[in-house]
Amino acid sequence: MVLTGTIVNGLAIIIGAGIGVKLQKIPAGMKDTVMKAIGLAVIILGISMALEGQQFLLAIFSLALGGILGEWLDIEGKLNRAGAILERKLKRPSSEGNFAGGFVAATLLFVVGAMAVIGALDSGLRNDHAVLYTKSLLDGFSSMIFAATMGIGVMFSAVPVILYQGSIALAAALIVTYVPDDMMNLFIAEITAVGGIMILAIGLNILGIKPVRVANLLPAIPLAVLFVWGLTLLQ
Repeated sequence: MVLTGTIVNGLAIIIGAGIGVKLQKIPAGMKDTVMKAIGLAVIILGISMALEGQQFLLAIFSLALGGILGEWLDIEGKLNRAGAILERKLKRPSSEGNFAGGFVAATLLFVVGAMAVIGALDSGLRNDHAVLYTKSLLDGFSSMIFAATMGIGVMFSAVPVILYQGSIALAAALIVTYVPDDMMNLFIAEITAVGGIMILAIGLNILGIKPVRVANLLPAIPLAVLFVWGLTLLQ
C-alpha cells in the first residue's frame, strides 16, 4: 500500500512520544549510541540508493545546480526561521504553551527535511518504504527524547507528518499512471540516486562528521526529473 511507510512513521512518533512522557530522563550515553547506530544505517541506505542511478553525471549536475539554487534561495535558512517564528508565536509560559511548543518543535523536526520528501516519493513511485521505515526509527527515538522534556504535544505531530508525507506519496502514485513505463523507470532511477546521495548527507549530519545543508539540495530532485525528460526527448 502506498501509505504504509507514512502510517508506520506516524505510529512510530506516537509510540515514541508515549514512552517519552513516562520517562524523566534518557541517559545521554544511550541517546548518543542509538543515534550514531541509526546514522550508520542511514549512510548505508543512502549508498545503496545512490548506486541505483543509471546516469551518474546527471545526478552530479542535478545536485550541483540544485545546490546552487537552494543556496541562492536559502531554503534551509528560511525553513529554520519559519520554525523559530512559529515556535515563538505558539509557545506560552503555561502547560498549554508547553503543549504547543512541543507540537511545533517536533512537527518541524519530522516534516522539514529531505528524508520526508524522498521517502514519500519512494513510497508513491516504487511502493518502496525503506526510507520511511528508517525515518520512523529516527523519528520514534527523537519523539521519545522530545516528549520526555516537552510533553505530550509531541505525540500530535504525527498528524501533520501523515498528512504531508501521505499527500506526496499519493500524488507520486497518481503521476505513475500518466507517464510511460520507460520514462518512469528512468525518473525513478535518477530520483533514487539523487535522493540516496542526500540521504547519505543526512547520515553524515547525524554522526556529526560534516554538517551538510541538505534542505538546500532539495531542488536537485525536480532538476533530475527535468534532465531525464530532456534526455528522453533527445533520444
